[in-house]
Amino acid sequence: MGSAVITARAAATFEPVGRSVATARAFVRDTLQGWGYNDVVDDAVVLTSELVTNAVVHAGTAADVLCLRSRDGVRVEVADHYPEREVPLQSSALDFGSPDRENGRGLLLCAALAARWGVEYSPTRKHVWFQLNLPERPVGIRSAGPVLPTSLLPVTDQRVRVAVVQTDRSGSIAAWNDDAAYLFGHAAEQVTGKQLTDFVAWPHTPGTNTGIVDALQLSRWEGSYGIRGADGRIIAVYASHLRVRDTDGEPSTVCLLVREDERAVLQSPVRAPVTDTSENRTTDPFEVFIGSPAPDDLDGLLQRTVERARDMLDADAAFLLLATDDETELEVRATTGLPSARQRFARVPVEAGTGRYGSARMPAVHEDLNAVRGAVPLLTDTGMRSVVTVPLKVEGRLTGSLGVAAEAAGRYTNEEALRLQFAADRIALAVESARLGELERLRRGSLSFLVEASDLLAGTLDRDQTLALMAQMTVPTLATWCAVYTIADQSSDPYLSYVLHEDEDLIDGLKALLSKIDPPDPVPTPGARVWAAPSEAGHRAALSTSTRSLDHDAPLSMSMATRTILATAQAVGGETVVLPLVARNRVIGMLTLGKPSDDHFRQEILELAEDLSRRAALALDNARLYSERMAISQSLQRSLLPPGLPDVPNVEIEVIYRAAGEGNEVGGDFYDVFPIHDGAYGFAIGDVCGTGPEAAAVTGLARHALRLLAREGFGGPAVLERLNAAILDEGARSRFLTLLYGELWPQEDGSALLKVVCAGHPLPLRLRQDGSVEAAAEPQPLLGVLEDLDLYEEEVTLNPGDVLLCVTDGVTERREGARMLGDDGLADVLSTCTGLTAGAVAARILRAVERFAAEPASDDMAILAMRVPEPPHNV
Repeated sequence: MGSAVITARAAATFEPVGRSVATARAFVRDTLQGWGYNDVVDDAVVLTSELVTNAVVHAGTAADVLCLRSRDGVRVEVADHYPEREVPLQSSALDFGSPDRENGRGLLLCAALAARWGVEYSPTRKHVWFQLNLPERPVGIRSAGPVLPTSLLPVTDQRVRVAVVQTDRSGSIAAWNDDAAYLFGHAAEQVTGKQLTDFVAWPHTPGTNTGIVDALQLSRWEGSYGIRGADGRIIAVYASHLRVRDTDGEPSTVCLLVREDERAVLQSPVRAPVTDTSENRTTDPFEVFIGSPAPDDLDGLLQRTVERARDMLDADAAFLLLATDDETELEVRATTGLPSARQRFARVPVEAGTGRYGSARMPAVHEDLNAVRGAVPLLTDTGMRSVVTVPLKVEGRLTGSLGVAAEAAGRYTNEEALRLQFAADRIALAVESARLGELERLRRGSLSFLVEASDLLAGTLDRDQTLALMAQMTVPTLATWCAVYTIADQSSDPYLSYVLHEDEDLIDGLKALLSKIDPPDPVPTPGARVWAAPSEAGHRAALSTSTRSLDHDAPLSMSMATRTILATAQAVGGETVVLPLVARNRVIGMLTLGKPSDDHFRQEILELAEDLSRRAALALDNARLYSERMAISQSLQRSLLPPGLPDVPNVEIEVIYRAAGEGNEVGGDFYDVFPIHDGAYGFAIGDVCGTGPEAAAVTGLARHALRLLAREGFGGPAVLERLNAAILDEGARSRFLTLLYGELWPQEDGSALLKVVCAGHPLPLRLRQDGSVEAAAEPQPLLGVLEDLDLYEEEVTLNPGDVLLCVTDGVTERREGARMLGDDGLADVLSTCTGLTAGAVAARILRAVERFAAEPASDDMAILAMRVPEPPHNV
């Protein structure tokens, strides 16, 4: 970092696996936030994500990430370990790559976002580093207001209540005075120890505004937000925060809060304009109108602008709108004296009609709005009669509109329009600069948001989890509530699959409301479209409930059901939009986003939601395809398993089967026990080369062929020879097969006679009553390799108490490093099973195999245990 002094460092190494990218992003985000570098977190996360992806995914090596802090900013280094990377010549041009490629965008982003960056090579590794500088922050300026006559002081309806709330280092409430209890209805003992964020309704737009957690960490902060009262209502407050520390150095935040309409009590006074009489020169006109210093954020600048415009023309209300990128619409961004929550982000056309009164591009004075209905849509049904509006222009381009209004008619003339236009000209450039800064922050925040969303969605193939992720990523970041509809196929109606609201208590009511109305039409047209049905249904439900309560002379305290209906109606009372979920040229569902009463979405949020919907649609369709294929695979696999084990007289039989691989029920190992004829039973245990569907196909062929040939009367050698010919007939798809096949005849004396053929399979082991273990057959050639086989069968007699154990090589070849269980290890375990039932023998063998190694088994396993029980002893 040049000559800058390093004040802190953090380092971590990430393995060359896909999940390391998300882990590296979290490491950098946590590190920079811990250092208080929130201004550069989003850029650092995006750049780190690209560079670590290049290392662990494309180069396939571990990535070393180093974060260095100085007073001016932060430097992040990402190094890979690619051993054969060519050191470029100094004269060669550096290839940044293309933004449309899947890789190679890291250097391009470094060049675009970083203050400085570079690449350093060595024979064994490559370092890519970038430096992000902190924005310069002006030192705070203290100011004092003038002495005002009593008649000009703010008017309050009653004694001013100032809530004093103190939070500790973690944001928990440590103090709550009597005025706070009066204003919000919560007693001190009810809130002490709880997080302040549990009670705050914060107007936060990702990437543009300071969040409540960030505001509590600032040394000083002023602004508006809401507090949830004991009755569930949001109480608008104006707050002043001060960060302090006690004598032990423990930090805390003191919050002073008043009702929003009493904000003058706490709001820092604006510096009055001054005149330099010595040189007969006044201060800058912008400072005269706005005051000094100007707010750092766009929302604060716009709010101060409308308040000064209202005061300048002695108006009852004022409003400011900003133009969209195509300059065809104006978006409401700040109001005073109007229901701002209802109007914020609402849109009106630039050209509302013909003539000078119908265009926002020209100043306009309306002496009486009652005479020209709808001339200013923003003021409809607000009680305003006269209004003057002027455009905000930068280099001749329309960037916004500023207006003031009064409840009386005929209040304004062209003279007031000229005064307001003069003020608009002074602030237009500052507003446009702040707007562009906000858009840039939103763009960077959106990029970081989409990177993390893509990573989360790609990390699961579970349909229900994908639906939950879709909703959780939109609420509350993009919307207050969200509903996801899915469409199973072209002939199916949309189905309400998931509902989420930022207030968990409203989810059930919202789900019930949406279930009663028809779902939105599955239109494949891209982009968000407004859906009015939820708002209308909520309004009807609230009206019906209120009417019914009045008819029955309900008490003042509403029932819980009534509260739920009214709260749900308010939750869906704002703007609701629907975005199609389109994947592989088919609408597979709809993503529905909603705002509370009279609230609107801003265009940048809708564009971000549209980007998210495209990624979510593909993830949801991938999850659907995966689920369908898993269902088909499991159904086919289950058809390859025996329907059940037959009851063999005087013989206990137990089978344990484990297929390797996630989602596999059948692999290359198989078993079967089935009746043949005249008291004879066939049994088999085999292992097809490989695992997965190809091996399972040979498994099905072998199992069904064994049953068919045995029931046709062929003996063991003939059965296996014909099965060998069938496997070879498969040609290139054939796989060799090891197989232990036998026939079992229970005897009248309580023993059992077995005839077995062991074709390349692990030898069956016989456990006698005295604990001795011996092989019960000799090895013979495996199947699927040679055309001519000379097989023979061997007879084995199991006496009462004897056990015959048959396994596949997944048992004997179980490994832990260089150690292997082997035939001898299996025999040692079996020797400890004297006197156990067949089921207990199989369970002990499985337990010994699992405990032999810490890692999960990588091969299929089958265990077949047969035991001749001892006759009961006569007492």
